[in-house]
Amino acid sequence: MTLIPSRRLARRRLSGFTLPEVMIVVVIFSVLILVLLSSQLFGLRMHRVSETKLAATADGRKVLNHIREEIRQGKLLYIGNQKGANFTVIPDGKPQIGNALEIHATTNRAVYTRYYVDVAEQLLKSVSSAHEPEQVIAHFVTNQFAFQAEDFRGNILTNDNNNRVIRMTLEFYQWGYPVATIGNGGMYDYYRLQTRITRRLIE
Repeated sequence: MTLIPSRRLARRRLSGFTLPEVMIVVVIFSVLILVLLSSQLFGLRMHRVSETKLAATADGRKVLNHIREEIRQGKLLYIGNQKGANFTVIPDGKPQIGNALEIHATTNRAVYTRYYVDVAEQLLKSVSSAHEPEQVIAHFVTNQFAFQAEDFRGNILTNDNNNRVIRMTLEFYQWGYPVATIGNGGMYDYYRLQTRITRRLIE
């Protein structure tokens, strides 16, 4: 049996990492922590961005679906322009494009629901013949002319025939990046939702 001298045994017990080795390990560990934190923050930011986009798109589609059902069930449809409290129907011979759509559930023209774009406030609003308060249907609407009448080929009509197709276009802007600056220099998302609708029963 070989015996190790006591001095060599003491040296082995006292041996360890040198200062440069410890510093290298600390640097590597710090870099790994920074990479993990950066990945986590990037993932959270992308989640917020996608969440904003999905919520905005869902709200827009909900608006389109709501108006689409009313158009399908309507008996009379009139495209016009709303200015203040006054609604003017687009006359025959003029392109049927306007910022408002009046829907009559029956042939009684005194009973209606009207949707229009308030350009000054960038809102899509609804008003009815029941004299109820105006309702805001959608916010941040940027286009003025949201409604137009077309034939089945997509040509804009110049009359108010009720066998037409109604094209509804809504363009929105929304603050898309919660970490960005609001106001000048802020980052916004612009998007468009569009649908073509006709009545279920064409007479």
